Amino acid sequence: MPLTANNTQATTTTSPPIRILFATSEIAPWVKTGGLGDVAGALPAALSAAGMDVRILVPAYPALLRAFPKARIVAKLAAPGGELPASKLRAAVTPDGTRLLLLDCPALFDRPGNPYLGSDGKEWPDNALRFALLSRVAALLGSQDNPLPWQPQVIHCNDWQTALAPSYLHYDQRPHAASVITVHNLAFQGLFDPHLLGALALPLHAWAIDGVEFYGHLSFLKGGLQHAGQITTVSPTYAREIQTADEGMGLDGLLRWRSDSLTGILNGIDTDIWNPLSDRHLAAGFDASDLAGKAANKAALQRRCGLAQRADMPLLGVVSRLTEQKGLDLLPPLAAQLASLPVQLAVLGSGSSELEQAFAAMAKTYPGQFAVTIGFDEVGAHLIEAGADMFLMPSRFEPCGLNQMYSLRYGTPPIVRATGGLADTVVDCTPLSLAAGNANGFSFHEASGDALFAAIRRAVAAWGEPQTWRRLQKSGMTHDWSWSEPASRYVVIYRQLSDSS
Repeated sequence: MPLTANNTQATTTTSPPIRILFATSEIAPWVKTGGLGDVAGALPAALSAAGMDVRILVPAYPALLRAFPKARIVAKLAAPGGELPASKLRAAVTPDGTRLLLLDCPALFDRPGNPYLGSDGKEWPDNALRFALLSRVAALLGSQDNPLPWQPQVIHCNDWQTALAPSYLHYDQRPHAASVITVHNLAFQGLFDPHLLGALALPLHAWAIDGVEFYGHLSFLKGGLQHAGQITTVSPTYAREIQTADEGMGLDGLLRWRSDSLTGILNGIDTDIWNPLSDRHLAAGFDASDLAGKAANKAALQRRCGLAQRADMPLLGVVSRLTEQKGLDLLPPLAAQLASLPVQLAVLGSGSSELEQAFAAMAKTYPGQFAVTIGFDEVGAHLIEAGADMFLMPSRFEPCGLNQMYSLRYGTPPIVRATGGLADTVVDCTPLSLAAGNANGFSFHEASGDALFAAIRRAVAAWGEPQTWRRLQKSGMTHDWSWSEPASRYVVIYRQLSDSS
């Protein structure tokens, strides 16, 4: 599936384009494990549409080399020190014109499957070297030693895998590109043994409280948060939450100290791929002006999952990792209550074996009413978004979340816990919000089964009032969930950084 610019309109400006290097460890649709891959697959294209000059630096994983077999070598890079090996840069262009720089180092990146995990489900033992090289090359391209004719003014780093780039630039001390780091999930920090300092070509004085040291570990993310010119995260609420002891994962003090440089920018979604009117995975297309196709998709989903063909029973959908972070451990204990409400439930995902077994037991106990599919299926994911009546996301924390925005666009009001990006996108259905015309879903605060069930009951009651339900659906479907507004906010940050560098 090609990258798209999400129909983003170019920003009219007399200022010259800013040269942006977007450094990432994954990129949809070729290499993706989560939200970072989706962002890397869409934001750079939206930035290009807004007039920026963007290149994406990403490892040359096998999937990318297969997708771009004619990617030409544009630079041969010597070993940058420590135990970091030599590498090459290959240039490629996606079908929509987005330019890629593929970091070709077979010893580190020519591996099957997940970018971070081996076939045994454990982290690759040399992940520190792998992503230090990615960070080091990003810094190289932003330095005076850049071997390319194109040089970025801003390096945009993402999560711990590229977070050492600002540190490498900082310790170089020569004039260099400005940097911004986006935190997609603070829980993943890139923690390694301190003895790797030299192997990663970091100076001894980097091992300090104002460097990469973090409670006795070498932390890639700590280095990026310390040294990047600006810090962003993927929703305004999450930007506030990570400055607290409860959500800051030990980095809240540093983030409070850097609060003047911290901005929460809500992610967008790819509104070309996630378009209910043209989605090729659906049984019928529909939009906010004509919702008739929802019924056909509900029937198709019920058939696919082996659920009873019931138009008169609300159908709840879940597409998620089955983990406690996602709050999905709250659902199995509610099985009897949900069955008697009554509602149907279609679950698609994988995760902890305990939760997989719990959902399988629900489906076995209530056949025709509850269904679970373990694994991931693109068609099933789209069909749940379109065919479910409501979408469940009871996350304990959620930096941004994308599925609730897919659901809103597909006329499937979400039921969410009010945290992170869920709080920024879902407006709880109340008499006041309905009167204001901005209600689009249901939210609750306490991470408990009782609170979740109360929200589900409220949603079921609203579903029984067709006029109210149509107002909720249309509120979500007519909102602009594209990357247009987020891209414009990133452009402001890039201009501030480039003007001050």
